[in-house]
Amino acid sequence: MRVLTDKKIGVLLGGTSAEREVSLRSGKAVFNALEGLGYKVVSIDAGSDICGVLRTEAVEIAFLVLHGGWGEDGSIQGMLEVLGIPYTGSGVLASALAMDKEASKKTFLSSGVPVPPFAVVSRAASESRRSGSTRPEEVVPEFKLPWVVKPATEGSSIGVTIVKKRDDFVQAMDKAFSFGTRVLVEKYIEGREVQIGILNDRILGGVEVKPSLEFYSYEAKYTAGLTEYILPPELAPAVYEKAVSAALSAHSALGCKGATRVDLMIDSEGEPFVLEVNTIPGMTETSLLPKIAGHAGLDFPALVVEILKGVIDEG
Repeated sequence: MRVLTDKKIGVLLGGTSAEREVSLRSGKAVFNALEGLGYKVVSIDAGSDICGVLRTEAVEIAFLVLHGGWGEDGSIQGMLEVLGIPYTGSGVLASALAMDKEASKKTFLSSGVPVPPFAVVSRAASESRRSGSTRPEEVVPEFKLPWVVKPATEGSSIGVTIVKKRDDFVQAMDKAFSFGTRVLVEKYIEGREVQIGILNDRILGGVEVKPSLEFYSYEAKYTAGLTEYILPPELAPAVYEKAVSAALSAHSALGCKGATRVDLMIDSEGEPFVLEVNTIPGMTETSLLPKIAGHAGLDFPALVVEILKGVIDEG
């Protein structure tokens, strides 16, 4: 690997999304790792003046640790393409597809990647129902309860509700609509939640998560002690291989690069269902990708270097 200690690396963190606080923590960890390894590195809280800051700081490579919003939906990636600054992670299209749960699920279906049954509801359709111009069955999913209601373009389980009674559906929709104009209603898959880490198109490993809360919520993800992590997942070898295959297929279907984390549910019959692909996984002390990497023999600084290596190998 070509040594890049002479290159100015900008760690882009923070941003304006609902995941800002997590991004700040992730970015600080990445910055500290790169600085400790002797790289020329600057920490940049990405705001509306980001173009000017990148030029002022003479950034030559961008290490993206922006979660959610325009940091993960292809917007920052497109700007960096225009500026001619190489960056870590997936490109414009893959980032946009992964961030939009409707688009990603349709892409998965066309590529034969297993996903839970789902429906997409727009704000306009939901409001029409309330005004009486739309029949209830045109909004309520055909598949049986329980349902997972979530914003179509958010991450970190923000705005997610598990609906067990139809009476709770409207409240769950209102919560999800507070984060966007489209809501994904997904059949709840009862089973085991497994996350598969992928690094530079290779399977890094997996982890099973067992939250003490109702599901792997934002609170469960980022509060130490609320979730049990099982490394590697306690799955039968054949079931684990199916999960790994589904995860890699999802990563490839979207055209992802660098480090991704694929979230899956494994049902009682051992069948995997892909929930989503995270193109900029968390890098905090409770984040799953660093845990997976550690079990695979990569400590945190080594993981950061491997992510950076993906940029170098393309250059």
